[in-house]
Amino acid sequence: MVPAMEDKPISGRIKVGDVVNEAFGVYGQNFGALIGGGLLIFVVVGLVSGLLQNSGGFILGVLAAIVRLVGYVLYTGFVVKLVQDVRDGRRDQTVGDLFSAAAPSILGLIVFGVIAGFAIGIGFVFLIVPGLVLLTFWAVGAPAIVVEGIPGLDAFGRSWQLVRGDGWSVFATLIVVLVIVILVGIVLGAIATPIGNGATVIAAIVSTVLTAPVFALTASVMYYDLAKGETPPPAPAGAPGY
Repeated sequence: MVPAMEDKPISGRIKVGDVVNEAFGVYGQNFGALIGGGLLIFVVVGLVSGLLQNSGGFILGVLAAIVRLVGYVLYTGFVVKLVQDVRDGRRDQTVGDLFSAAAPSILGLIVFGVIAGFAIGIGFVFLIVPGLVLLTFWAVGAPAIVVEGIPGLDAFGRSWQLVRGDGWSVFATLIVVLVIVILVGIVLGAIATPIGNGATVIAAIVSTVLTAPVFALTASVMYYDLAKGETPPPAPAGAPGY
């Protein structure tokens, strides 16, 4: 269960520049692990989902989508665990250890990711503002699942509880990171375009691989800043559910 919210939400815990600097600092110091882990997951996921989808049929297509989703949420959990590991100033766990530590959170991350993605997508389709509001409210749901072991459905309330009082700072942080990610794609695309179509495709892949960890890193750093000084709710017995 999510603990009761405080009458007066705490504010001032998020500073945009500090979050962005820490997120990219962790990225730079653990570049090999982040990119290597991403390639490991997404190459395997791409091959398996591609084989399933190319085999034809609705059921195999659904299975391919599930494989992609599982790969994405496992990588998200891996990034959250990496940030948790390095906040003492050093990384003690191997890539394999981090994936193993994140694995029990897959079900909760899938439930949270599917519901949040659908709701935020609907918000963006009809009116942009509701989508941005939900994106802000639920920004730290995934780290809460991985760190606290809460079910995916509880992560919505837990994220909102943490974000309260710092909503504008969380929103501004997400926008700054989004702009950086977009600029990386634009720069790589501009470099590749004069070379030809093949280079453009490669640039798009490189851009995706390079930016894949960024939002998970940012969300993880924000989670730890928002939860600083509080006792997290006790994790339920066993693996996180939904």
